[in-house]
Amino acid sequence: MTSYGAIAKYLGSARSSRMVGWAMNNAHAIKPKVPAQRVVNRIGLLTGKHHFGTSTQMQELLEKEGVKIKDDKVLNFSELFWDPATELKL
Repeated sequence: MTSYGAIAKYLGSARSSRMVGWAMNNAHAIKPKVPAQRVVNRIGLLTGKHHFGTSTQMQELLEKEGVKIKDDKVLNFSELFWDPATELKL
């Protein structure tokens, strides 16, 4: 799991998390599939859920992966958080 802001920061545009959100919204048609459900806001809220097929699909996909959600928020987000800046090299 990561956040829109972490991706934006990694790409060198830390203040462009909304642009990352727009890109993720358009990623549903890409092959191979982009696991867009794994990108949430900076505190783990499922802010992009309205861009999925149903209002619960994002949560359902995450729960299939073993992620626990309560009130549209990833419960152990800090433990699951993946920071591209520490994992990837440009």
